[in-house]
Amino acid sequence: MIRILSLLLTMASPAAAQVVAPCDWQASAQALAEPWEENSRTFANGKVRLAVLDTIEPAVGFAWLLVLSPPFSELGDRQCRVVGASADIGFAGLFFDTLTSSYHPLTGLTFQVDARFYDASADGFARRPLVVTLNQSTGEMTAQYVEDAE
Repeated sequence: MIRILSLLLTMASPAAAQVVAPCDWQASAQALAEPWEENSRTFANGKVRLAVLDTIEPAVGFAWLLVLSPPFSELGDRQCRVVGASADIGFAGLFFDTLTSSYHPLTGLTFQVDARFYDASADGFARRPLVVTLNQSTGEMTAQYVEDAE
């Protein structure tokens, strides 16, 4: 119970920056959300893949966004990143059917997908667009909610 409470408190502010981290336990192949063809898409001529991960628990933060992208290592594999609501918890849902993408030469690829998260100030769940930017040259990624969406 204490762990759940601490996880909820880490998600208390929807304005807090979302986390982009190297792939870890969340990125297990077992966590790929079914059906795969509806929860995974490629971009940039197949060099970038986004997929929904479902870690099942905790129920308030089971969903993570997987991003495989350039730059490529010396062995030819892509970098692997997960996007979550905080360092320890994912989202309470990702609505992959809302996923859109755009490209700008100065900022790189931008993805937007609706995410549900626990909002302690509302004593419940909220839904807000999540924006992820990716610079394929450097591998730098950022993620944040669109603040004025509600």
